[in-house]
Parts: sequence; C-alpha cells; structure tokens
Amino acid sequence: MEDTINHRIEQLRCYMRSKQLHAFIIPSTDAHISEYIPERWEARRWISGFTGSAGTVVVTLGNAGLWTDARYFLQAADELRGSEIALFKDRLPDTVGIPGWLLRQLPNGSRVGIDGSVYPAKDALALQAELGKKSIALAPDVDPFDAIWRNRPPLPKEPVAVHPLELAGEAARQKIQKTLAKAEKYGANAVWISSLDAIAWLLNIRGSDVPYNPVAVAHAFLSRKQAILFIDQDKIPPPVALHLEREGVAVAGYREAADFLAKTGGLQVCLDSARLSFTLYSAIAERNRVVDTLSVVDRLKSAKNETEIAGFRRCMVRDGVALVRFFIWLEKAIPTETVTEHAVCLKLKELRSRQERFAGESFHTIAGYAANGAINHYHPTAESCATIKAEGLLLIDSGGQYTDGTTDITRTVAAGALTQAMRRDYTLVLKGNICLSKAIFPAGTRGAQIDMLARKAMWEHGVNYLHGTGHGVGHYLNVHEGPHSIRPEENPVTLQIGMVVTNEPGIYRDYRYGVRTENMMLTKRVMTTDCGDFYGFETLTLCPIDTTPIIKEMMTTEETAWLNAYHHAVYEKLSPHLAADEVEWLNNKTKAI
Repeated sequence: MEDTINHRIEQLRCYMRSKQLHAFIIPSTDAHISEYIPERWEARRWISGFTGSAGTVVVTLGNAGLWTDARYFLQAADELRGSEIALFKDRLPDTVGIPGWLLRQLPNGSRVGIDGSVYPAKDALALQAELGKKSIALAPDVDPFDAIWRNRPPLPKEPVAVHPLELAGEAARQKIQKTLAKAEKYGANAVWISSLDAIAWLLNIRGSDVPYNPVAVAHAFLSRKQAILFIDQDKIPPPVALHLEREGVAVAGYREAADFLAKTGGLQVCLDSARLSFTLYSAIAERNRVVDTLSVVDRLKSAKNETEIAGFRRCMVRDGVALVRFFIWLEKAIPTETVTEHAVCLKLKELRSRQERFAGESFHTIAGYAANGAINHYHPTAESCATIKAEGLLLIDSGGQYTDGTTDITRTVAAGALTQAMRRDYTLVLKGNICLSKAIFPAGTRGAQIDMLARKAMWEHGVNYLHGTGHGVGHYLNVHEGPHSIRPEENPVTLQIGMVVTNEPGIYRDYRYGVRTENMMLTKRVMTTDCGDFYGFETLTLCPIDTTPIIKEMMTTEETAWLNAYHHAVYEKLSPHLAADEVEWLNNKTKAI
C-alpha cells in the first residue's frame, strides 16, 4: 500500500513537470463542493490513502503534506504511515497553513496547479491573493487524474425519485419563488446552485449518487423567466420528468451547464462562492455581476417546516425502537459471544432496516471500542476491527436515513468494569450535553456564543475537545448540513426557529478510550418578554443514556432532573412500540437516578 501511494505521487510529479507546475493541491471536494462525494472525485483519497471526509493534500516536486482537522489526527497518522506524506494538524496554533507552506517551499515565479472544477471558488480566490505576494501564479485548469488514475470511476448514473409533497411539506414551485424573492433582497435577479442537497431540497427530488446522502449530481439555475435542472437526463424517469414539468422546471444535460453559462450574460447572479467551484464561478463572473452571499437555499432549507418537523419526530420513534433492540442484543451478546466492532455496525443496520420508511444509513457507523473510541471518525472493517470485551467503554455513533427524516446519535456504553477516570470523563461529557440541552438564549444568538456551555464542566477540570459541538442535519438529506453550527469558530449564521442541530460533546484519551454523547435538537421559541424572543431546544433523539458510568455526586440537582425527565419521555414515547420484555428492559434503563 505504501509503495502504491508513493508511486502515485511520483506519477503526479511527472504530470506536473510536463505542465511546468511546481505544486499541485488536491482538496476533498467534488464539482459540487460536497463533503461526501461520488467515487469519481475521490482523488485526494486515491493519491494519499487517507479515507477521512475532510483534508487537503499538497504535492510539490520534493515534498507532500496532508492538512486535516482534529477529528482525523489519529486516523490520518495511521493511514499515512509509510508514505512520504507529512501530516499537518490543521487549526492548531503552531500549524502553518497551506498558503504559508507553499510560500516557504516555492521560489518566486513558481506555478501552483489546481483543478478549478472541484476547488471552492472562495478558497481559490484567497489562495490566488496569498500566492500573489510572491509572484507565484495559480493555474486553475489542471486535472491530472484522468491521465494518471487508471480505471477512474465514471459519474454515477442512479435514477432520481420524487420526494412527495406529503413528506416535503412545500411544493418545489413555492420553494423556487421563495428562493428568488430572497435573492432579490440582495439585488440579484438570478440564482446559481451547485450544492447537491440544496438542489434536492429545492426541487423535491432525491437520488443515490453519493453513499449515505440521498442526492443526485446536478446543477440548477433560477430566474423569474426560467428554472433549469442540469442533470444526466437518463437519470430522470417519466414520473420525475412529469413532476419537474408541473413545477415549472426544465431539464438539460449535466454537461450543458458550461455552454449555458458561456451564453448567459447581463444578469445579477446570486451565488455562494464557498459552495461553488472556481471554474463555474469564473464562468458566471465573466459575463454577469456576481452577488456573493451565503446560500439563499441553505438559509431556507435549514429552518424546517412543520411537515418536516413532524417527520423528524416520527422517525426518531422508529430509530429509537431499533436502538433499544440493538442495545438489548449487545448487552446479552458481549458476555456470551464474540462481538466485534464490525458486527456492531452490521447489527445496527439490520435492526434499522426493519423499520418503516428506512432508506439506508446516514453515514458509516462508528463503533470504537477502548482505544478506537478516541478516533473521532473510526471505521471498523471485517478485516481490521477490535473484539469487544466485558470491560471498558464502547462508543457508537450511527444514524439512519428515513424518507421522513434523518437521524444521528452517539451513545457511549459501559461494556463492563470501568476505571474512575473513565467514569469521570463520561460524567463530564454528559454534564456538557445537558447544559447545552437546557440552554435558553435570545433571538439572534450564534452557535459560537453557546458552544462553551457544552465545554464548561470539562474546562473546569482542564479538559477540552477539538471538534465542533453541533452541526445541522438535513430532512432525509445530508447528515451534515449548514449553514448553522455550534462550534468555537465564529459563524455569522444565527440559530433560527426550526433549525435542527446536534449536541455532541466528547472527551478523547488517545490510545485509551473515547466518550461522546450525542442527541439531535430542534430550535424553538421558549418565551417572549420585554427583551424580545428567547429560544431553546427540544431534544428529538429518543434513546436511553447509560447511567451506570455516571458519578452521581458530580451531577447537579438540575442536571439530574433533566436526565430523569428525558428518560421519562424516552420511555413514554418508545414503550408503546415494543414487546413486553423490551418494555421491561427499557423501564430499567430509564429509571430515575
């Protein structure tokens, strides 16, 4: 494997020399700036062997590096071992960023290549400005992988389906009009969209082009005169074609997007340069005025309507039933059978698949036992996974896609005897989760302003975690959804009524164990006073939290009351859907402490 990666890097260098390039940058994104992408665009994974969803590889004629965030530090160190690629721990104070590294590595007059068709426009423009400080040119139209990647996968060709109005809650025609009206407030008269989840939501369609994400590869253009979906037309069966026609949407070929932009001019086009490739951004900017703002579709999509919210609540019950049955199985199996992390993943998928409206997993299950629990996005395989013993901690982060909602939940459970340090960390994480769950804040609050609530108890013990606390979740869409978040880094997007967000603080002891407790929450109005509206959260996730590791003396009266109330709600909502022996188990697991 190591020889293969180093050989691929050398192939890239040969290509670079033929194009007079001194460096080449490979991001994790596709032509739609997605987080999770079709195989065809997994060039960064192919060139490096690193399988995480976030990271950028930079190759010069003499060196190579991977920049990734704290979720993947341990995983990247393991997967890069033996290759020449150095790991750069992104976002740490002492880590030099990619532009700074290139300025140190390259002499004046060098050329840096990127494939502009998969490089975020916002990042490319910033990179171009930085490199210009040393007269280093950016070559944005280079794609070496068609030449050096043998048997490169083709574009996916899975058919598209209609997401019915009774589940979407609003017709595509109405969403299009709202999108245009919002864009017009920014002085635009047209909108360009390349984000796959935004297009799926806007047009009430779903696909299967990306693992775990029910989206289809496409672009979209909107104006008061026309709405066009650019997509491989072989993927549009007659019912979808009829649906789009009724909603006033024309269909054109996927590769016709470039020709369309080459002929379209004189418009004020609303777009989000962080969610659009540099190639398409340049094509639009050449003939039109660009109105660059946070995606107007993402703004609308993030605030769920009442139909979507009802769908979330229904699918949480079904997901909770599957999880109860899973934990009953796990509890019985660990002492008596050989249970591996991989077996945990398979069992969870099996039990979820028995639920109504199940459409697949929302991401690859993370089942990390003992030391593997400290790897944030650990992926066990049948060939390489740990066997779970009747001791220590098991962290399970999983989720389901249902046609009426998407779930994402993490539970850390005691597989057996625990150390006092494990119990303390477990309790600190729970305290952080509860503190954020109980938050009440004024309208206009940003996620960064309340992130510390999940960290306060840890900070008081000198502990922290390096990932964000919460991300948005799509409605039968991507499990990671913007534009809102709860994390220390500043995000100007405020939390709005109807936004669904995760709450997932954690503690990770490298090479020993990890703890994370995650629920999904709905943002809602709590009260209105003379000072205005105040918001809070409704916890949507329905699954017991293991109480055996808790150090009760560390819990406040208010925290204990919250946990007991949560467990009462879990029991009340799940027990009607369970068999008698399952109800008995659930009753024991949700008893007040």
